[in-house]
Amino acid sequence: MVLSCTDVRKTFGSHVVLDGLTLDVGEHEVVALIGASGSGKSTLLRCVNLLAEIDDGVIRLDGEDITDPRVDPDAVRQKIGLVFQSYNLFPHMSVLDNITLAPVRVHKRPANEARDQAMEWLNRVGLADKSGSYPDKLSGGQQQRVAIVRALVNSPRLLLLDEVTSALDPELVGEVLTMIRDLKGEGMTMVLATHEMGFARQVADRVAFLDKGRVLEQGPPEQVLGDPVEARTRQFLARIIEAGRL
Repeated sequence: MVLSCTDVRKTFGSHVVLDGLTLDVGEHEVVALIGASGSGKSTLLRCVNLLAEIDDGVIRLDGEDITDPRVDPDAVRQKIGLVFQSYNLFPHMSVLDNITLAPVRVHKRPANEARDQAMEWLNRVGLADKSGSYPDKLSGGQQQRVAIVRALVNSPRLLLLDEVTSALDPELVGEVLTMIRDLKGEGMTMVLATHEMGFARQVADRVAFLDKGRVLEQGPPEQVLGDPVEARTRQFLARIIEAGRL
């Protein structure tokens, strides 16, 4: 398994966000996390990337317990890319500088090597001509693709995507989803939290429905989204259908 979460528990004060959650992600697998707001999707991704400390349980990456206090979080984050819904690009830096900042400053890679790899990725996603532009000169879809490239330049073992289309205008969603679909085709292992049920159906190998901090139901997209077993899953999807999002 690339990622293995076992009995993971996370609380904020008296509020339980992850309640003994267990989830495995295999090599080249794409797992979509769905569920209502507050079900634990984003918190799980932050825990996997060690931005939030778990209270109990174990998270393993390629068999290594990355939640062991002796583990260097920066070393782990070199292997895990995390993309947020809000892009988080530095507005005073060019696209190229945004992408190469961490490889050069944090990971001490030669600047020329980092720039070459960044330009290779930008070319692949059709943004090479924007390398010298600043984020406020890009569309939301372009900014999100730059944010994904920034997560890919370290050749991560695992890519985490947290509602990466939720801040986009509807007409810009497609270009980001196309990029993610291409990454799947190249064998990238991904966990994505999403409200885009149609996209989850298209790109995910497995859909996991989270409810109250647990994986209540998981399976192939056609089963979970088309013929769910659990009553709570059916209730959630009925609301999604009513809102016209499935």
